[in-house]
Amino acid sequence: MSTSETIDTDGRDRRIAIIAGGGRLPADLAAGLAERGQNPFVVIAGGEVQPGSELWRYEHEVIELEEFGRLAEVLKKAGASHVVLAGAIERRPALSRLKWTLDLIAILPRVVASLGRGDDGILRGIVGFLEARGFTVMGAHEILPDLVATTATLTRARPTAKDRVDIAAALAAARAIGALDIGQAAIAIGGRVVALEGIEGTDGLLARTGQLRSHGRIAASSRGVLVKCAKPGQELRADLPTIGPNSVEGAHAAGLVGIAVEAGNSIILDQKRVIEVADRLGLFVTGVDGRQQ
Repeated sequence: MSTSETIDTDGRDRRIAIIAGGGRLPADLAAGLAERGQNPFVVIAGGEVQPGSELWRYEHEVIELEEFGRLAEVLKKAGASHVVLAGAIERRPALSRLKWTLDLIAILPRVVASLGRGDDGILRGIVGFLEARGFTVMGAHEILPDLVATTATLTRARPTAKDRVDIAAALAAARAIGALDIGQAAIAIGGRVVALEGIEGTDGLLARTGQLRSHGRIAASSRGVLVKCAKPGQELRADLPTIGPNSVEGAHAAGLVGIAVEAGNSIILDQKRVIEVADRLGLFVTGVDGRQQ
């Protein structure tokens, strides 16, 4: 039984709040909860959610990053007992604009201590803060388990033996940079790692690879794969590796022939559309068992 089913049957008075950044995932989570008769509350991170997003349809409150010291107060006022963090936060709060509260003063030492440990450290600090305030923190994969990648190949195209070599090389590299909390993705071509994800994210990684190809640094006729996996020891309730239709289009534009994601620890958004786009472009999308590579 999934966590969401447990909530439905054992605690109908419980309420899930979504702390929403950019991207499609927060809207998918809200829609999934609404379809099951639950009434999600959405905390919209100011400036991160587009005006046309479906999230604005749900009961919500906008909180600027500099106001996150009042997050627990807002969640309690909405009657939330469970919280899920979803979506990208592109900017960092401006310290000069922080709105001081007792909760902010309480969390500040935790956040400051986490800054040196990168994004995952910051997320762990936020999760710990919320749990200390009595909230149960969930992962997106617990609410919508159908989004989680399996070891299946979803597309008509399938990885070749040479592609499998690239997958293994890129997976090892992605793990290595993940251990340093740098990124979650790598690209390998011809058995050699050619690009690693940095602060620019996966879209930037793919764009950079396309530029390398256009400049002749990568042979135009060579294949290549994008691999995404969770960071070693990652806080799996936040920031799971995610791909969607745009990832497939970006991989094709970069001249790659496929995408592999870590089964069980990655999310595939809009899976039907991902398959449609990949089949049209001739790319494969597959899950890999990270323990066996």
